[in-house]
Amino acid sequence: MKRVSIMVLFFLLIANMAVFANGQGDGGQSGDSFPEKDITLIVPWSAGGGTDTIARALAKNAPEYLGVNVNVLNQTGGTGAVGMSAAAAARPDGYTVGLITFSLSTYQLMGLSDLSYRDFELMQLLNQSLTALTVKADSKFETIGDVIKASQANPGSVTVGHSGAGGSYHLGCGALGIDYGFDFNYIPFDGTAPARSALLGGHIDIVASGIDEMLQLSEAGEVRILTVLNTVRHPLFPKVPTLAEAGYPVDNPILDWRGLGVPLGVPEDRLKILTAGFKKMFEDQEFIDFCKDVGLVLVYKDADGFEDFLVGMELALAPAIKAVGLSD
Repeated sequence: MKRVSIMVLFFLLIANMAVFANGQGDGGQSGDSFPEKDITLIVPWSAGGGTDTIARALAKNAPEYLGVNVNVLNQTGGTGAVGMSAAAAARPDGYTVGLITFSLSTYQLMGLSDLSYRDFELMQLLNQSLTALTVKADSKFETIGDVIKASQANPGSVTVGHSGAGGSYHLGCGALGIDYGFDFNYIPFDGTAPARSALLGGHIDIVASGIDEMLQLSEAGEVRILTVLNTVRHPLFPKVPTLAEAGYPVDNPILDWRGLGVPLGVPEDRLKILTAGFKKMFEDQEFIDFCKDVGLVLVYKDADGFEDFLVGMELALAPAIKAVGLSD
């Protein structure tokens, strides 16, 4: 990787030592009975967040479908680079799986790292989160069309709060601006919670966030969700239109995503077992019901479909990253 800090490399070394210990004694050779011991699922974000939540819910029923436990190991740092690098560099024996996320699509384009999805054998796409554009209940903006027209007439006049530069919410708005010829005035916050507070306080015009993060405020009538930056509506928000339905389609919407991958070189027979087992875990009704209850939108794509999706994501991200001034 290039330009990854010494601290990130230190944590990566520690992560690899833990993964090595988990796989010691196996030698990475394909055996007749796999798996024979617990599998480690590396999550590159901290416990309690959306990525950790979906990982633990998925792993809960692993013994039923793989015959062993799947143990979640949080390896955080470097905007996900520590954990995803650890997963890519792990012994390719099938006993380490990585939960890979949206940031993996941005590292090379932003000049942060050489790491990409090409460093993994892809297994499947798990989830896509819908980005919402939300205004205060008494906002002058009644529709996303109002927002776009105001931004076209006076570039930079509309302020948009988001949870961090280079995230899917930030870049999704950047892509929208490219398609319709305008610029937002972006205001970064340390997470969605302070951005919501700024919106309610009248300090910004719009919040770009996960739509599920606006559920309580929407139900309380304090905010209005104008649109979702996706091609489908969210099941918990059936009245919120997509961009296309609002009259502003985007060819390649930038979507927050989560999926599964293993290090390159995992024996094919083991990869097939892992892929089949995790797919059954994904299809488990308890997992499906849990994700529905917490607003996590499940989207399945097999390895080939997942790769096609990631190719398209990079094509959409490149101009958006440039537009918001984050390209290398």
